[in-house]
Amino acid sequence: MDLRPARLEILEHGTGRQVALSGAWTVAGIAAGGELLRQSLESVARQRIEDWRCLDIDAMDSAGAVLILHNWRERRPLALAARDEHLRLLERLDAVAHKPEPPAVRGTWTRSLAILGRYLFHIRRSLADFLATLGQTTLDALHVLRHPTDMPWREVSANLYKTGFRALPITTLVGFLIGVVLSYLFALQLKQLGADVLIVNVLGLGIIREVGPVLTAVLVAGRSGSAITAQMGVMRVTEEIDALAAMGVPLGLRVVFPKVLALAITMPLLVLWTSAIALLGGMLSAWWQLDISHDLFLDLLPKVVPIANLWIGQLKGVAFGLAVALIACHFGLRVKPNTESLAAKTTASVVISITAVILVDAIFAIVTRGIGVPKL
Repeated sequence: MDLRPARLEILEHGTGRQVALSGAWTVAGIAAGGELLRQSLESVARQRIEDWRCLDIDAMDSAGAVLILHNWRERRPLALAARDEHLRLLERLDAVAHKPEPPAVRGTWTRSLAILGRYLFHIRRSLADFLATLGQTTLDALHVLRHPTDMPWREVSANLYKTGFRALPITTLVGFLIGVVLSYLFALQLKQLGADVLIVNVLGLGIIREVGPVLTAVLVAGRSGSAITAQMGVMRVTEEIDALAAMGVPLGLRVVFPKVLALAITMPLLVLWTSAIALLGGMLSAWWQLDISHDLFLDLLPKVVPIANLWIGQLKGVAFGLAVALIACHFGLRVKPNTESLAAKTTASVVISITAVILVDAIFAIVTRGIGVPKL
């Protein structure tokens, strides 16, 4: 049905003036009203008319209601005739416009406590949501163990490729450069002490146990973690997640679980690869700086670095992969349907993931402080 353009007229009658509204007071109707409507609104704004007739309005939306309220100048006219549904819309928007603001918190200490309370409440709610994601992923893992045919192989395979194989170039480049830099810095100090051969101990223990796992986790958090959060956020914005839920597709099993499992598998492999490349860079630099041959370096490495350090590095890789994937999925599921929330959650995902990696690494350092450390 074609709606008439919005129209406003000022009528003269025996007792005074009356504003008569007609047509469609919607976005389209107001635009169709054109110059005549604009002039009429300006005329009403210059006068004070307390008699409004709105019974001839065909349709009204929020834009039209706000325009009418604006001409009332914060006060409802004394005589108003309108349909019930239009009156309810006007009253609801008028109530929102005049909603009293919450009382301002006075005092520096009181305000600081209020801000601290809000942050603590936000942290508590985020932790509860994260534990819910962790619990659902654990239940999905138990379900797959009991029903192996429900394993989402295709999703797991796709995530293995994206988070593992496609991350090899950047981890290779950064790992090699870090190995060269560390070897160069330690070589200068060890050369002054006449302990050139200790470069194998320093590089082996430091890269295999600490630098390799942490460096890989930081790179994966910035690359794959942000990609997971952004992907799930876009699914939220485009309502794909709502569509999956409406179709009865288990969101945790099909979306979250494959990403967590894939990253838990690829992270230790990437740690192993990055550590090997970093040792290669360190070995080449040691040969260049200290004239330590490749044969000597490779012969000393297993003797001065116990194999326990390699297993500790692999365990760290699994823990880092689980932490990064769960945090990325947690923030991805909580993206609101707008681009600002998508950017904020992606940034928060990377920051919290790197912080969690450092925290987990500190826990490993405390728990395994007496394991794999060579006796001098």
